[in-house]
Amino acid sequence: MVGERVSLRLAAERDIPEVLIAHQDDPELYARLGLQRPPSGAELGRQMELAERERETGVRVRFTVVESGSDECRGRISVHSIDWETGRAELGMWLAPQARGRGLAPAALRLAAGWLFDECGLERVELLTEPDNEPMLRAARAAGFVERGMKRRSEVDMIVMSLHRDELES
Repeated sequence: MVGERVSLRLAAERDIPEVLIAHQDDPELYARLGLQRPPSGAELGRQMELAERERETGVRVRFTVVESGSDECRGRISVHSIDWETGRAELGMWLAPQARGRGLAPAALRLAAGWLFDECGLERVELLTEPDNEPMLRAARAAGFVERGMKRRSEVDMIVMSLHRDELES
């Protein structure tokens, strides 16, 4: 998927060094992602081994965020919690610290949502984030996501942001 500012491609093993560096550069990234600790290279490698099967079975798809004109990993978008019957899915996203604050996140979120609506036939995409994650809230709002309420996940309150197909088109 190619946009003006960013492109999304399937996550690949070649992204692992940049993912590890992003976790080194942002010591809180793993916690924001709901992980117990930063991932190891071996864990990321296992994710890539499972990625094709997860994608083919419609369980999850992981995209790498790259700036237009580059192929270097600037972040990731994960599409998960896919409910094909109701046409809903959840997005998770992070950007490496050096890529933040330049409008890449809203562009990547809109690109992913457009693909999910147009190519997968989904009707609603959700993004959950902590109430104090102001950068993600700003990015989601800039991408057109609307705050819909709160949800408790793993004993943490999360803000539910969502985007409907017709909201992206308008």
